[in-house]
Amino acid sequence: MNGLLIGRFQPFHLGHLEAVHFGLSKVDTLFIGIGSSNKSHQDRNPFTADERKEMITSSLDRKILERVSIYYIPDLGDHSKWTYSIDEIIPNYDAVFSNDDFTHELFGKRGKKIIPVELQDRQNLSGTNIRQMIKDAKFWEDFVPDGTKNVLYMIDAKNRLQDL
Repeated sequence: MNGLLIGRFQPFHLGHLEAVHFGLSKVDTLFIGIGSSNKSHQDRNPFTADERKEMITSSLDRKILERVSIYYIPDLGDHSKWTYSIDEIIPNYDAVFSNDDFTHELFGKRGKKIIPVELQDRQNLSGTNIRQMIKDAKFWEDFVPDGTKNVLYMIDAKNRLQDL
């Protein structure tokens, strides 16, 4: 069985890593869709799709990467067409992993199997919170995997976020 996990991963954090592990406990292959892939260098979407892909791939071990494929999912501005555009990008998937009610609704209308992902430590493990902590030079490193941490240092995320 194949599953789909969609997220913006701005940045990829430990909650996302748990979602990947959860998804892989339910399916053989997990397709990871990097949402809003056509947006970057914005307050809500500061990192590029390639940077986010690097965060993900450098945070997963080799055995996990053998079961994962990563795809870019651009925003369309038309919710009714969004799930159909995903079908054109991603091979056949049997289930959608998400914690977002709107995503559940959109895929549910199409009869797709939805598997809710439980949020881990949502107060700390939110992209918004982590981005603010990076921007304010507060202690954020324990909330992201080492791969993400390395990418964020490499791209000088603090200065990027402060400049937005």
